[in-house]
Amino acid sequence: MTVVWQSLAMLHYLWLLPAVLLLLLYAGYRRRQALLRFAEYGMLERLTAQLSLARRRWKYALLLLALALLVIALARPSWNPVPRDIRREGRDVVFVLDVSKSMLADDLKPNRLERAKLAINDCLDVLEGDRIGLLVFAGTAVVRCPLTLDYGFFRMMLSDVDTDSVSRGGTMIGDAMRKAMRDIFDNQERQYKDLVLITDGEDQGSFPVEAAKQLGDMGVRILAIGLGDEGDGTPLLITDEQGRRSFLKHDGQVVHSRLDADTLREMVAATPGGRYLPVGTGNVDLGAVYRNLIANAEKRELESQTIERYEEKFQIFLGAALFLLAFEGVLSERRKRL
Repeated sequence: MTVVWQSLAMLHYLWLLPAVLLLLLYAGYRRRQALLRFAEYGMLERLTAQLSLARRRWKYALLLLALALLVIALARPSWNPVPRDIRREGRDVVFVLDVSKSMLADDLKPNRLERAKLAINDCLDVLEGDRIGLLVFAGTAVVRCPLTLDYGFFRMMLSDVDTDSVSRGGTMIGDAMRKAMRDIFDNQERQYKDLVLITDGEDQGSFPVEAAKQLGDMGVRILAIGLGDEGDGTPLLITDEQGRRSFLKHDGQVVHSRLDADTLREMVAATPGGRYLPVGTGNVDLGAVYRNLIANAEKRELESQTIERYEEKFQIFLGAALFLLAFEGVLSERRKRL
């Protein structure tokens, strides 16, 4: 029979048993020395005549054996291997984040981009085994994190995202969609894929609706999160190298950023089950979006393996130790009267 120790390091505590034995012997010696201070040797023999050294040794042995069994129980011995199939299921979720200058608008505090990053981080806290990826875009698109189950690495890549993550300015949503389709999603499955687009929707001629239709043909569902004021728009504040803030101007006119919700609605309509979530200037709860739209959706098997799991038997040793401690407690050191 093969025994597997789940906490093998706990067996090192068995080295304490000799120390406990020495303490018990020393305590017995000190007890006898204390009695000799109050009675002569002959009187001491009569006073202790009813005590049994053999029974005291038995109590010591029971105590040490109980402690040994407790240490073995803490080491969690296991045997009787039982094969179990372990399956990991989930979806492929790619966050496509707009990092153009318009995302610096402060109609969401502190600005649209930082609010979007906070929302993605909140979503990570409720993920249930899905692979996730990150693509950022402005005038061009860059894959910051390929599909992965390493959420810690994803957080690290997300934390460094800012408006300088992409070298070219502008907002080319269609190019970002095609980049995700080409460099992140695979062609093996025609479902189980979600693309979460977070943007203000101000595209500059990259044909995003056509790109969305191509994604829909691949079975990818688009969930579009629209950030910003859909009415008059919001003036863009920029900060120079000296930390001074001013409004961004073009041809002497203050640049306003406005949410283009119509484009986003057309995009999601081109994909199976697509949804547009008009956050506007309110709060975005991507955790709730995930729970309602992604966590309950159909998932595919991402990984499968068979492992042998041993049955833990620490209960046997724990029960025996408690029994011995109880028996040691009721065992008297006095001799039996005839």
